[in-house]
Amino acid sequence: QARLVESGGGLVQAGGSLRLSCAASGRTFSSYAMGWFRQAPGKEREFVAAISSNGGSTSYKDSVQGRFTISRDNAKNTVYLQMNSLKPEDTAVYYCAADRDYRSSYYYTVREWEYDYWGQGTQVTVSS
Repeated sequence: QARLVESGGGLVQAGGSLRLSCAASGRTFSSYAMGWFRQAPGKEREFVAAISSNGGSTSYKDSVQGRFTISRDNAKNTVYLQMNSLKPEDTAVYYCAADRDYRSSYYYTVREWEYDYWGQGTQVTVSS
């Protein structure tokens, strides 16, 4: 069972940047597709970004495309979310997730129910 720990959240002004990190335990991280999700107050959790196990394929929510970048370092068992040009509507708790069912090195999923392991979340607050 993988354990995921997010870090890097905080308070930032609109237009600013943050980089979230998600450190994973275990020796099979490099076989997991990874994703970032977020949940704003009073709203359902939503997909933000995903990356395949080899890092060669990525996907983004339309509203973050061009502002956010997901990446991973399999040697460090870590996935990142670089967030630039932040907006107040990006305020949420951000979660990383791991899909343990290996399908191919280029596979990723945007479907929340396909992820097996979740971190505890990190708060991102963007002030206007």
